[in-house]
Amino acid sequence: MERWTRWPAGDVPIRESRSRARMALWLFGRIALLSTVAFGTFAEQHYTGWRLLPPILWIASAAGLFTGWYVTCRAKRLWPALACAAGLLVFAELADEGGARTLASVIWCGLAVLAVIRLPLAAGLATAGAALVGYGLRSGDSLLVMLAVAGGLGLLGYLLRLDNQARSAQRALLAQERAAQVARAESAALAERARIAREIHDVLAHSLSAQLVHLEAARLMLDAGAERAEIRERVVAARRMAQDGLAETRQALSALRGEFAPVAEFVAELATQSGAELTVDGVPRPVPAEAGLAVRRTAQEALTNARKHAPGGRVAVRLGYLDGAVELTVRNAGAPRGADPMLGDSGSGYGLLGMRERAELLGGELLAGPEDGGWRVLLRVPA
Repeated sequence: MERWTRWPAGDVPIRESRSRARMALWLFGRIALLSTVAFGTFAEQHYTGWRLLPPILWIASAAGLFTGWYVTCRAKRLWPALACAAGLLVFAELADEGGARTLASVIWCGLAVLAVIRLPLAAGLATAGAALVGYGLRSGDSLLVMLAVAGGLGLLGYLLRLDNQARSAQRALLAQERAAQVARAESAALAERARIAREIHDVLAHSLSAQLVHLEAARLMLDAGAERAEIRERVVAARRMAQDGLAETRQALSALRGEFAPVAEFVAELATQSGAELTVDGVPRPVPAEAGLAVRRTAQEALTNARKHAPGGRVAVRLGYLDGAVELTVRNAGAPRGADPMLGDSGSGYGLLGMRERAELLGGELLAGPEDGGWRVLLRVPA
């Protein structure tokens, strides 16, 4: 039932952009049609004087009703469209009675085709049937000729209807594809912003947290009345961490541009600076950019946490190149006796969450927890 009452060319009208050439061709075609109808109408009868008024009225009324028909069909208003169709049938009868057979035939045949194209199928067939009956009764052709004309016009209208529906479906698909492309572009932009935000967070959190460790130690030494040389050593270490943070920021900018140092070299340099033992298993190989960043930032965060929470403890770093993955393990023993536990209270505490988020976004995992009186951080990401 819905097939007979549904408007053609989709449920939502989609406005198709037209070029200037197409608009000019559209306008020329309608002017040519109107000129042909007017010439045929006035050529059939020699209208003079006041007898010119009726054909002019018929042509103007037919043009206005066809315009109203187009507007109401585009707005999918059935009853106003049927009212326009009824008016066209009336003026076709009047034109035929007045001798304007060309005008009447154009109205009947045009309405029959357009009704099948524009209206719901049930209303379209009924309107087309009424137009063809009017044409058949006035034409005087044989039944066979009338059937051929009716079948040809009906088939033409139905084929044009299918063509309109196909073009409407194609436009809808193109609109959906454009919307999907826009959504993909927005998603890529958001993902890139998130990546930059994670990178900036990791660099700043690592650098500032390390500086905070040494400054907090200097404050505790001042409160305890420590020697000036020891306090100066802590301040110098904080200054060095600030310089390292600036260097890491430059590295982060290079990383965002796709300029990476090999992961093994970076981890080795980091372990040397932190006084940690390094073991590399497997043959070092290039790894994807995001996986390399995850390893770098996890190593930095884990070593910073080791200095912060277990100062003076033994730290071991293992970098493993596995089949289809790269694995980083950072183990640290508990803080030796005499280390100040208050240093562990410094920092934001969000580093571990950032590392885990980075690993999960890459399809990997991050495990962190106590082990043999110390702490272990294990990162495994596809590479």
